[in-house]
Amino acid sequence: MDRRVVIAIDGTAASGKSTNARIVAEALGFLHVDTGAMYRTLAWHCIHRKINVKNASSVARSCTHWKPKLEVVGNQVRLIVRDLIDDQALRTPEVSAGSSLVAVVPAVRRWMRRKQQECAQFGSLVMEGRDIGTNVFPETDFKYYLDASLEERAKRRGAGGVADNLAVRDRQDSQRAAAPLMLGLGAKCINTSGLTVQQTSQIILDDIRAKLEPLSKN
Repeated sequence: MDRRVVIAIDGTAASGKSTNARIVAEALGFLHVDTGAMYRTLAWHCIHRKINVKNASSVARSCTHWKPKLEVVGNQVRLIVRDLIDDQALRTPEVSAGSSLVAVVPAVRRWMRRKQQECAQFGSLVMEGRDIGTNVFPETDFKYYLDASLEERAKRRGAGGVADNLAVRDRQDSQRAAAPLMLGLGAKCINTSGLTVQQTSQIILDDIRAKLEPLSKN
């Protein structure tokens, strides 16, 4: 098999997307793409440049002039902004709140879709997000949708020291006009509430390997 493969892992907040995407990418030797980090990078850029993240028109215009680069760092494809030195800057409450605002802007979703599709130039990918299997790479045969009960997801967030209102976040993600969060056609839905990370990643890996086996013979 010499064709590049894109594995889409979508799902609700705190459903286990990030952890499982990293495990699956490492197990397969694929590159990992955290699309949420790409939105946080844009939010950081807007805040850093004094662009009002609550003004959709201003945020949309910022994408027109923004010139970040995609680069492979370790086993990740990342959006690189040269004046962003410390990755911890992307994890501040201000940037996290800003990313939720910029992510609902239709022009931003279109810009990100193009940039995320460009990630495939580097090789096979495990890409996590909320619209990978429905909007970014809808043609992929490897689609997974993770979810868990609201109680379980809140517990995970709390254990990580984060106090999100997940019910509000779910509503924002599923009701936004541009590329809303939804179960993609043909996606395998996995409820992670009663599963360990290892159990979840194994379910995904078993399914991927079963699909890859016939392709490797071509």
